[in-house]
Amino acid sequence: MWLFSRKGASGFSANSTAEEVTQGIDGSGLTAIVTGASSGIGAETARVLALRGVHVIMAVRNLSAGNEVKETIIKEVSKARVDAMELDLSSITSVRKFALEFNSLGLPLNVLINNAGVMATPFMLSKDNIELQFATNHVGHFLLTNLLLETMKETARKSSQEGRIVNVSSRRHKFTYPEGIRFSKINDQTGYNSLSAYGQSKLANVLHANELARRFQEEKVDITANSLHPGAIATNLFRHHSFVSGLVDALGKHMMKNVEQGAATTCFVALHPDVKGVNGRYYGNCNLAEVSSQANDLQLAKKLWDFTMTLIGQCKT
Repeated sequence: MWLFSRKGASGFSANSTAEEVTQGIDGSGLTAIVTGASSGIGAETARVLALRGVHVIMAVRNLSAGNEVKETIIKEVSKARVDAMELDLSSITSVRKFALEFNSLGLPLNVLINNAGVMATPFMLSKDNIELQFATNHVGHFLLTNLLLETMKETARKSSQEGRIVNVSSRRHKFTYPEGIRFSKINDQTGYNSLSAYGQSKLANVLHANELARRFQEEKVDITANSLHPGAIATNLFRHHSFVSGLVDALGKHMMKNVEQGAATTCFVALHPDVKGVNGRYYGNCNLAEVSSQANDLQLAKKLWDFTMTLIGQCKT
């Protein structure tokens, strides 16, 4: 139960569940990719989208866990169309392999939900020698999106239906390093702070969505890109902080959202008709919400785009 909740302009609140905010929506004919769909709000997002008739591709690091979730969904929703494919967002090679395999299937792609993430990890480098949170939460999703864009554009043209890209960010985007993105110190362990680094990666999620939106509008492409804060949710993201994890266990049901509520904003932005045509905005509790001044910085968004392209180009694959 979320104690501090009131309905916003959408008619929904922090207490609303993913099923409630998609009630009556027919998603048949749509295909969606959901990253990080083997647990937490990703799994619930996949379940509810499948419940609404969407063909869901679960992009998961652990294929065995993903297949278990897939089978659970199919048992509950007999007509569900769900597939699991392997994707490790911390590996550029894995991202390229996933995109190549998906594009070779000849499937349409209407909705891309960049949901997967790691939170507040100790300082570590990815296989490509990029700070792990930035690599997983931003770089992997950035590359995945770019590699799937042509398929999304073609789907939008052929179906005459708006494509949607949904970046699951966090309120923590407001609590990053003072400079926002540490372009010259991405891999610098000196001064590394696990929560600030998480905030940095979540700021990158918002900036990425905003720059995508700007480019779509410029190109007159029928695809939108938005970002969101799912809310404070009792999930395994807190596993690297035992004290915080203990508080979550003790107070979670009173002070935090459950998984069904946590997936609501993602499903709302992905499917709800009220979001049609909305581009480059940020949502919280299924309503438009405010972002930090850094998240609204167009020049910072462009700089991040160019920086990420260069970073990926420097990685050997």
